[in-house]
Amino acid sequence: MSNDINAPGGERRFTTRYIELSIRLLLIGSLFYWTYIIIEPFAAMFVWSVVMAVAFYPSFERLVTLLGGRRAVAAIVMIIAGLLLVLGPATWVAVGVVQPIEELVKNLEAGSLVIPPPLETLKEWPVIGQPIYDFWALASTNLSGALAQISPQLKPVGQYVLGMARNAGAGTLQFLVSIALAGYVLAVAPQLLIALRGVARRVDATHGRRILDLAGATINAVSRGVMGVSLLQSVIAGLGMTVAGVPGAGLLAIAILVLGIVQIGPMLVVAGVVFWAWTHMTTIPAIALTLCMLSTNYIDGAVKPFLLAHGLSTPMPVIFIGVIGGVIVHGFAGLFVGPVVLAVVWELGRAWISDTLDDTAEDEI
Repeated sequence: MSNDINAPGGERRFTTRYIELSIRLLLIGSLFYWTYIIIEPFAAMFVWSVVMAVAFYPSFERLVTLLGGRRAVAAIVMIIAGLLLVLGPATWVAVGVVQPIEELVKNLEAGSLVIPPPLETLKEWPVIGQPIYDFWALASTNLSGALAQISPQLKPVGQYVLGMARNAGAGTLQFLVSIALAGYVLAVAPQLLIALRGVARRVDATHGRRILDLAGATINAVSRGVMGVSLLQSVIAGLGMTVAGVPGAGLLAIAILVLGIVQIGPMLVVAGVVFWAWTHMTTIPAIALTLCMLSTNYIDGAVKPFLLAHGLSTPMPVIFIGVIGGVIVHGFAGLFVGPVVLAVVWELGRAWISDTLDDTAEDEI
């Protein structure tokens, strides 16, 4: 390079090449940036489609075998099955949420909503006891007057609830699109896998293939251990609450699903439902519902660690940190992004440290 610069006209040629390279890099960077801006609203859908494709790939291959190698037909069957599995529970939850709200509105309009008087012991609570008692007493005798007092505070709460409803609808639509994209990914999975392995070899010729396999195994483990267990808890609790006639059973089932996914656990909902059972039901039904809810709670500790650890060499704390951190940073899509990134970094770090130590040992010999 120094000889080129010192040659006649070399400095001018070097400057020209530098300017051309800078312009190319600027154009490439601009194209990548614009591409990111364009696909960023669809990033969550892409992540979910890849996650579902990886999680259901073994089942898809068995279905392809049953259908005589017709991958397109098998993909269509998987898409239809996925849509039915999502739309069914979504409809059930929507009905479960709408019905209690309709009953509440009807009772308010008819003036038949009865608020029991407050307990006298409520006055003894420090600081907040007397204000709560006064408001409760007013609501038990004049509900409209009590609502008029808190209407300024209820307005932002109502707007927040409406915003949550809109986001839930948009999220459901995105998830349905993700199912369709996952079907396409499954149909062309062999070609995609060849391309990804080629990229992995170029990134790291020694460990690329193993890291790619690790990413797929991590997605499968998280889908089984987090999504699968949380969904199982939600279904068991939802069926039990529906049979027992718990108000808002569908909404509570979704709360259990979300709490399980974000690793908080369903204990908050379980405790509330058990309390409701023993204050509104006779002994035998209350015992049955309690056993159902407690089994929902203990599935988390009994089954999840086994499913998460199965088939992975990455330590369990790394996976848990990835799940929680991913959800905090990237929402539900981070549920898989977080553990995959940390698992890959962990394994690459171990591999590179091992290679460095081996090279050092050879040099010493």
